[in-house]
Amino acid sequence: MEKKDLQPKVVFDCFAEVNRIPRPSKHEDLMMEFLVKFAQDLGLEYKTDETGNVVIKKPATKGYEGRPTIVLQSHMDMVCEKNADVEFDFKKDPIQTYIDGEWLKAKGTTLGADDGIGVAMEMAVLKSNDIEHGPIECVFTRDEETGLGGAIGMKSDFMNGDYLINLDSEDEGEIFVSCAGGANMVAEFPFDVMPIPAGYYTCKVMVKGLMGGHSGDDINKNRANANKQLVRFLCQELKKTDLRLVDIQTGGLHNAIPREGYAIVAVPNDFKDEMRADLNIFGEALKEEFSETEKNIQVLLETEENAKEAQEPAQAQRQLSTFLAVFNGVFAMSQTIPGFVETSSNLASIHRVGNKIDVVTSQRSSIMSNRKHVSAVVRAAFELGGATKIVTGDGYPGWNTDPNSPLVQKAVETYKQLFKKDPIVRGIHAGLECGLFSEKYPHMDMVSVGPTMRGVHSPDERLLIPTVQMVWDHLLALLKAI
Repeated sequence: MEKKDLQPKVVFDCFAEVNRIPRPSKHEDLMMEFLVKFAQDLGLEYKTDETGNVVIKKPATKGYEGRPTIVLQSHMDMVCEKNADVEFDFKKDPIQTYIDGEWLKAKGTTLGADDGIGVAMEMAVLKSNDIEHGPIECVFTRDEETGLGGAIGMKSDFMNGDYLINLDSEDEGEIFVSCAGGANMVAEFPFDVMPIPAGYYTCKVMVKGLMGGHSGDDINKNRANANKQLVRFLCQELKKTDLRLVDIQTGGLHNAIPREGYAIVAVPNDFKDEMRADLNIFGEALKEEFSETEKNIQVLLETEENAKEAQEPAQAQRQLSTFLAVFNGVFAMSQTIPGFVETSSNLASIHRVGNKIDVVTSQRSSIMSNRKHVSAVVRAAFELGGATKIVTGDGYPGWNTDPNSPLVQKAVETYKQLFKKDPIVRGIHAGLECGLFSEKYPHMDMVSVGPTMRGVHSPDERLLIPTVQMVWDHLLALLKAI
């Protein structure tokens, strides 16, 4: 299959346009300008708000003027992750895509299908002249991935529809009617340095090649967290020798399971061979522990130029022990939905920045009290570990739609008519903007759908091509039916 053969053509053509525009979270200005020009070129009414959200309105097709207004919504920003050996500037460079069997992928970076494919579907609806529908508002929010900034900043009169279809889900055949709420937590620790004694060997210890993924949707898939595994090895070696921590840089975005990271350490010269041997044993243990989920895990050691100073040893030991102890993973499963994650936490990143270490975590739950509980558990570890500053964000609410709502019923009915099978109606352990919309637009009936994606929030992100056609067909049927 070649790119020119991708179907539906109108959607994939729009997606190609989207992927030519840099759009990291908090840097969506070029995307906003593109959407405004897109509306102008089509002669459609549009507006923006102070936050940077964009809405483009399309009148009903003939005979559908009396239908209720339908809002289609997606976010314009993308998670910007790349492999360490890839040279790429997300603020300048277009995403390079390629086809691998039935999957569309990117070369060493995130694909941007989350949520560029949703944006593309909205654009396709706006520019198509052969679709039957009532009045439509296509809404594009900014800064979804780093804190739902666009949805938070949106006023309650920006959208005017009765129904909202969010196009930010990642499993075709599933209609989402609820999502988790969440909050991020950032902790600061001191990094006081002192000279390293003579006769010490400096090296870089690396963990890489992990799957990573979405910190909500993939948290229950038994994937290794690079931060936890790196710290685990350092704590192991601290019990055997006078290890000095020179630097630590591991993990990335708050909503991504960490895939790689490194620490620069110094150990006595007579211990370096033993540490190499320990690392080999540790690597084999990880391969056994994650034999099914982490096929490409690597633990490596490289000699570095001898460092002159490192963190004060007692301080380093206390902090590394804290990072080892801080909760990561599934905290609680749902009491009412079998197999559904209710509450989780992700140790997202650990970075030395000058004379301090910054640690970022995120907590999610579909029950607010348990989200606060897991946040308190993580905070307690940081407090015991000597954090000088801990900030828990305001977070974002969860969302629950009545599974028997008119929109859900129409979504299920049209899906069954198209594909002769029942869709799955369920919740998702990830944050969706629907949670914030439900507070500002309590009357609005909402669902979330989308084509199948895997490896989201990582350079392994991929889009299952045939499912784009299926979601597009379902969307058109739903627009006609409402």
